[in-house]
Amino acid sequence: MLNSDYYLKKIRNFYDITSLIKILYGKQEISKSLFLKQIIDDIKTKGVKDEQIIYFDFELKDDFNFNNAKKLYTYIKELAHCDKIYYVFLNEIQKINRFEETINSLRVLDNFSIFITISTSKRIFLELSTELSGRYVSFKI
Repeated sequence: MLNSDYYLKKIRNFYDITSLIKILYGKQEISKSLFLKQIIDDIKTKGVKDEQIIYFDFELKDDFNFNNAKKLYTYIKELAHCDKIYYVFLNEIQKINRFEETINSLRVLDNFSIFITISTSKRIFLELSTELSGRYVSFKI
């Protein structure tokens, strides 16, 4: 069973930091998507409105329409229509081709706090850490 309080305490101080991408990684059997939803609930208790939360689960067929980095970036950017922070949650992002471009492009806009999950694959994580060098904080779940 996932001890979400333990992990929430570790990540909570990073919620509003838009300059860092928050990477949650772990084995495929661990429910990282459930943990993302717990982070969303926690953020809402601090007064964040639903329209500031953008969530994609790339394990669901409903989100397959955003199968490339450019479509995903354009859609997310269009949702941001005010100067508030938007909280972007991208579950199993490695399923999107060239996803690093999307998250890097959103990160530099300074109004997106980005949370991504990836299943543990040493190759994917090493590639991602190289691509995002110094611009992320990771949490093993």
